[in-house]
Amino acid sequence: MTTVAPDPRRTSPAAPVDITPHHQVLRVPGVYPVQRDTWLLADVLRRELTDHGCGAARACRVLELGAGAGALSVVAAGVPGTDVTAVDVSRRALLSTRLNALRQGRRVRVRRGDLTAPVAGERFDVVVSNPPYVPAATDDIPEHGLARAYDGGRDGRAVLDRVCDEAPRVLRPGGRLLVVHSSLNDPAVTVARLRAQGMDAEVVVRHEHPFGPVLTARHALLRERGLVTDDQRTEELVVVRAVVPHTSTSVTHPATER
Repeated sequence: MTTVAPDPRRTSPAAPVDITPHHQVLRVPGVYPVQRDTWLLADVLRRELTDHGCGAARACRVLELGAGAGALSVVAAGVPGTDVTAVDVSRRALLSTRLNALRQGRRVRVRRGDLTAPVAGERFDVVVSNPPYVPAATDDIPEHGLARAYDGGRDGRAVLDRVCDEAPRVLRPGGRLLVVHSSLNDPAVTVARLRAQGMDAEVVVRHEHPFGPVLTARHALLRERGLVTDDQRTEELVVVRAVVPHTSTSVTHPATER
C-alpha cells in the first residue's frame, strides 16, 4: 500500500497511488533493471515538476544523479519546459539512458562522473536520485557489476549521505531534492541531514513493498543486525523531498550557473 503525505499547500491529503511503469526501459548488459522504487519516485517527480510551474513560460532544469538506465530522466524530459541532465559513473548506464531517451523521442543530456562532479558550477531546479541503499556486508562500494546499483555499505547510506550532502550545492533557491530509499536506512537520518543544511525536508510518500531478490538473499544478515524480524518479508520505501528556501543563507551554492 502506498501512502502519500499531505501537501502543505493543500487542505486534504492526496489519494493513494498505484505504482506502474511510465514506459518500457531498455538496458544494455551490465545495467541493473528498473525496480518499483524508481517508478514510485517517478510519480512524485512528475507531480513535483508540474507543481513547480515547469512549462512553456518557465523552463526547469532537472538533474538525475546515478541515472542507471535513465528512467527518471526520460520521465522528466516528458514534462514540457524541462532541460534534463543525467549523470552516472557507468558508460553502459549512460548508453542505456541515451537509448531510452531516443526511443521515447525525448532530449536528455548525459554526463559521466561521480554524482555532482560533472555539473560543478551549474544550478538546477530539481535534483532526483535513486541511490544504492541496500545494506551490505561491508562498507566497500563495488566499482563494477550489478551490485554497484544497489550496495550502499553496511548501513546502506554510503552513497545516500553523499547525495544529501552534494545535491544542495547545485540547487537554486527554491529548488528541491527528491530521493527514494528504504526505511531500513532510517528516513529520520535523511531528513535531519538535509535540515542541517538549511533545507525544508520531509517524507512525502511511504510504500510497503515485498522484498526483492537482493533483500531476500540478505535476510539473515539484516536479521542479525536487528533491521528486520524473523518473519519479515516486506520493507517500507520512502520518498524524501527537501526544498532550498528562497531566503536560504545556510546552503552553499556555486558562484556560477549555466
